[in-house]
Amino acid sequence: MKVCVIGTGYVGLVSGTCFAETGNDVVCVDIDTAKIERLRGGEMPIFEPGLDEMVARNVTGRRLSFSSDVAGVVAESEVVFVAVGTPPRSDGAANLLAVDRVAETVAVSVARETVLVLKSTVPVGTNARVRRIVKDAAFPVHVVSNPEFLKEGSALDDFMRPDRIVIGTAPTDTFARDVMQRLYLPVSLSSDRIMFMDPASAELTKYVANTMLAMRISFMNEVAMLCEKVGADVHLVRKGVGSDERIGAKFLHAGPGYGGSCFPKDVVALVHTAREHGLELDLASTTDRVNQRHKGVLARKLKQAHFDGDLRGKRIAVWGLAFKPRTDDVRESPALQLIDALLSEGAEVRAHDPEAMESVRALYGDRVTLCDDAYEAADGADALVLVTEWRQYQNPDFARLRGLLRRPLLLDGRNIWAGYGLAAQGFCYEGIGRK
Repeated sequence: MKVCVIGTGYVGLVSGTCFAETGNDVVCVDIDTAKIERLRGGEMPIFEPGLDEMVARNVTGRRLSFSSDVAGVVAESEVVFVAVGTPPRSDGAANLLAVDRVAETVAVSVARETVLVLKSTVPVGTNARVRRIVKDAAFPVHVVSNPEFLKEGSALDDFMRPDRIVIGTAPTDTFARDVMQRLYLPVSLSSDRIMFMDPASAELTKYVANTMLAMRISFMNEVAMLCEKVGADVHLVRKGVGSDERIGAKFLHAGPGYGGSCFPKDVVALVHTAREHGLELDLASTTDRVNQRHKGVLARKLKQAHFDGDLRGKRIAVWGLAFKPRTDDVRESPALQLIDALLSEGAEVRAHDPEAMESVRALYGDRVTLCDDAYEAADGADALVLVTEWRQYQNPDFARLRGLLRRPLLLDGRNIWAGYGLAAQGFCYEGIGRK
């Protein structure tokens, strides 16, 4: 099939590449001409394991190409995916300006009966909104809601082996249903995970799923704080609770709070949608408040428990800047809140991350020393704080660290070093919610 994907950010580039991988003729389009030129040259705008190889393979196979001619590519396509950004407005609602502009372009550019697929995360009612924009197009435009459920760091696998494929369209729209069924057939041959539903339900499913996961994280982070007060171990509590099959073990790990491009804005957007309809989603709004408060836990622990309330002149090493491993995405990362707090207290920050340092450099300039080597960041530090659990940090040379640190203080924001007997090795070690 001839597929156009508008937007070459995380969702658009991954989706377009994977559709090409399954045999479709895909053009990824973006109005950023410089970005398109970089993509044509093989330069990836994001880090996602395996993406560069898959892009190269499909470009070589002439199934994937890149263009800045939105109208021209739309005219040649059978299916048009909208994968533009929907950043939060100041009131928490999703900014749909880019979605509207794409819909307007599609309305005047289609040259055949076309399926227009909303892949961007959009609030309930957007499908209807876009249908109104394209209703006077010269050819029928079928508007479908198809939210993405890609996890950064494992997005290719998530796309090719999905848990579910949610497609929102009217039951009577057999044209759109048939097109979407065919398009997703290659990734659902072994297990049909396609779920057809009405557009409003599809739109809401994405927000509810992310909010539910965020809620679990925030709740366990509150439990971790209680564990510290009563002398319990959140790791053991998590195991006991997660063994209940009604609950399950995922998203119960205590840490420094959630970040990324999805959870923070989707929770707030769901709360905003409810308020627009006269409802208060108290659990969702509390989830966001708990997370915002908890993201300061590492700075509070350093200042209050280890430095007598004064961080001025202290050198703090930070390992991990991305909001999670296997990505270079620093949006809403707990590491940024830690760095902001440290700098405001007069501390010196030295940091390392395998992929995210350029993004942090753009934010902080020379206010943060970014080191090419993790041990270099720890050299002469008064404390080492682990924020992101990259694999290369999970079993470091502790004897080497002991010799490098000015003060043998390890603050483990992910509880990955708890089993190494660090006290016996001469460290002052503290995790989250553990004895």
